Amino acid sequence: MMTTQKIALVTGANKGIGLEIARQLAQSGVTVLLGSRDLTRGQQAVAALRSDGLNVEAVQIDLNDEATIEAAAQMIGGRYSRLDILVNNAGIVDAEDGPPSVATIGAARRLMETNFLGTLAVTQAMLPLLRSSTAGRIVNLATMLGSLSINGDPSSPYYEARLIGYNASKAALNMLTVQLAAELKGAGIAVNSVAPGYVKTDLTGNNGFMTAEEGARLPVEYALFEDDTVSGRFVEPAGNAPW
Repeated sequence: MMTTQKIALVTGANKGIGLEIARQLAQSGVTVLLGSRDLTRGQQAVAALRSDGLNVEAVQIDLNDEATIEAAAQMIGGRYSRLDILVNNAGIVDAEDGPPSVATIGAARRLMETNFLGTLAVTQAMLPLLRSSTAGRIVNLATMLGSLSINGDPSSPYYEARLIGYNASKAALNMLTVQLAAELKGAGIAVNSVAPGYVKTDLTGNNGFMTAEEGARLPVEYALFEDDTVSGRFVEPAGNAPW
């Protein structure tokens, strides 16, 4: 299917900030593929968005199941021949995570496998499709907890948030942004880490200072940036974030 509309894939988009990112991209005229580990939940989210007249479609994609990732890439390639926007939103927290002295190794492994390795797998699978775009955009959903500077700053409000597995997985995600942006320099594909802020979602136990709608605005802004030289950045609502 040839279309002049931009094509976007948002992972983990059946709820929370991912759902709002999908909604706002679709409201901007983008055809959105709503990635969900559970296809039924993804289809339910799609039905709700379609009732508002938005152009969205459910795609099963589990960051821990490479077969679903490859199937999604093949489907997108067969139907659209390209991908213009990849929003790596899917991620997890783990109840067994905590400070380095007490976090379980299992929790740290699960967090790294999903938040970093799963995101890397999705990105690698979608890169050939992004290369077929005239202006590819990759947005990695980051957090200030992934900043080494913030983790080491006693004056930071995040200093006491010692979650070795989660924080390390998000620091690794920032490394993906840095290295991929450098690798793709000149290829017309911009890659950025975007920390949306402290958003009230299931991931945060519905704690936070922002609604999902508010938290989605910055990732959407970077997904729609026309200037591909805006790449390799780590940003938050207040501006540039320290690595």
